[in-house]
Amino acid sequence: MNSIERALGILLLLTGGKLVPATILAERFQVSLRTIYRDIDRLLALGIPIDAERGAEGGYRLAKDFLQPPVALTRDETAALLTALALVRGVQTVPLATSLQAAENKLIATLPKGVHDLLRQADRIIGVEPVPHDIFHGQTKAKPTKDWQTALDGFMQGLLGNKRVRFEHIKPERGNARAHDVEPYGVLYDRNLWYLTGRSVDTDEIKIYRADRVSNMDVSGFRFTPPKDFTIKDLLGGAWLSQAMQRWEQEGASAKIVLTQAQARLLSKDWYYRHAFFSPAGENKVLLTLPNSNKTELFRILRWLGSGAELIEPKEFRAELKEEFEVLAGVYQTEC
Repeated sequence: MNSIERALGILLLLTGGKLVPATILAERFQVSLRTIYRDIDRLLALGIPIDAERGAEGGYRLAKDFLQPPVALTRDETAALLTALALVRGVQTVPLATSLQAAENKLIATLPKGVHDLLRQADRIIGVEPVPHDIFHGQTKAKPTKDWQTALDGFMQGLLGNKRVRFEHIKPERGNARAHDVEPYGVLYDRNLWYLTGRSVDTDEIKIYRADRVSNMDVSGFRFTPPKDFTIKDLLGGAWLSQAMQRWEQEGASAKIVLTQAQARLLSKDWYYRHAFFSPAGENKVLLTLPNSNKTELFRILRWLGSGAELIEPKEFRAELKEEFEVLAGVYQTEC
């Protein structure tokens, strides 16, 4: 019996919970006490917690609860845990980070080899955007709904099974839902919202869909081969928002605001507005183009910017904005 086989045998004998004297181990494996001591030292060096007690009734035993009963996890259950781990890693510092990584490796090891590569590189398909500096734009909020959870679950099932998904996605400015056939590539978490990323079969483009705006999610039977060069990391740091704004500008009406250079520099620090389009507009002036013509949001940012910012388009908002500012100016013309 070699040292590895003997160490494994010792480990099994110590799992009973009772103290096993070194003399009994030496007799069992027909080796000297010194050899047993060396074997115990090897097991301790491997991180196996062995309790030792001295005295006539002393001996060795495995620390309580070291060996846990096997837990059978499905692919989806393991993916759910890996997603939770990805969210935890989004925090700058994590308690017991090394143990967290070890636990993740063990989770992946419980799965069939066919999905090892996919889940071993969980950071390729699950992205968590760190909370950015925000100088103006309010946090986007959405109330959790059953459809939201169903959309996220169905998309992940399609992603793990390399199957297309079908769903309807609605944009508030458009008002009506449109059907989409998508090959799921990854999911991204940003400012309390989940975004679904995949290739649109209709347009052959990688698109991003807000999960809370998705309904009627269905996993189809059409399989696909995901691209090896895709990683959700490429969309972090606001890259996904820059790409989305470019697409939004082509799809709908845009607003245009002339700013001072100082105002433009301030907005360029914001997590949302820094991905808009800034272009020169004459001496010390900058033209801001936003792929959003929502009146409420435009008036909010113009009030915040104050003097030096002028709404150019949509032109139909100018008269109403002028009236609002005249009322505001009237308040300050009255002495307190």
